[in-house]
Amino acid sequence: MDNDLLPLFPLEVVLLPQEPLPLHIFEDRYKTMIGERLQAQAVGASQQEFGIVLLKGQSLSNVGCTARIVSVTRRYEDGRMDILTLGTRRFEILLTNDERPYLRGAVDYFEDDGPDSPSDAAATLAIERFTSAMRKLRHAEAMPVHLSRPYRHLSFRLAASLPFELEFKQQLLTLRNEPERLRLVQRALEILLEQLDRAQESQKKAGGNGRVRH
Repeated sequence: MDNDLLPLFPLEVVLLPQEPLPLHIFEDRYKTMIGERLQAQAVGASQQEFGIVLLKGQSLSNVGCTARIVSVTRRYEDGRMDILTLGTRRFEILLTNDERPYLRGAVDYFEDDGPDSPSDAAATLAIERFTSAMRKLRHAEAMPVHLSRPYRHLSFRLAASLPFELEFKQQLLTLRNEPERLRLVQRALEILLEQLDRAQESQKKAGGNGRVRH
């Protein structure tokens, strides 16, 4: 039973499946946790993942996403380390355990209840809006945007690259219906594009009268 408990890393972050997340590990308890995960990787044992869970104030979300360590990008003399992780599986916390220095949980892993890929029409529309938003954010009208097929969990892939609020990303993580998630992302993209257009228009007006607003 003890080996079935998932190590948990509460952070003010929402990790989505297939989203890269760099982490700086500096607390002793998390040095231990990550060290154990790296050791498990080295010998091909289980328990190679740990769970990222949104922490807001003193409130811990009950749905999170496991992270797999892709690489250790830097080690420090005092044991700190920089790692690159990748989101993998979603889970719901059933109960928590604090017998070790870091929190662990009994979790239920879950997938979508229906199809995890959108229709071609829905995918095309969402990718068009995503491309427009990315080009406006990067101020690069000719920036290429490539999203490879199949479009499994397209909503997660799009949301991971955009400056959405934590609460919105947590809502996406919890939903078990890809078409519904993608509709929410499409609407969020529409709002983001409107905001970017307004900001661009304001900048043009400020530049036109010689005044710069701070």
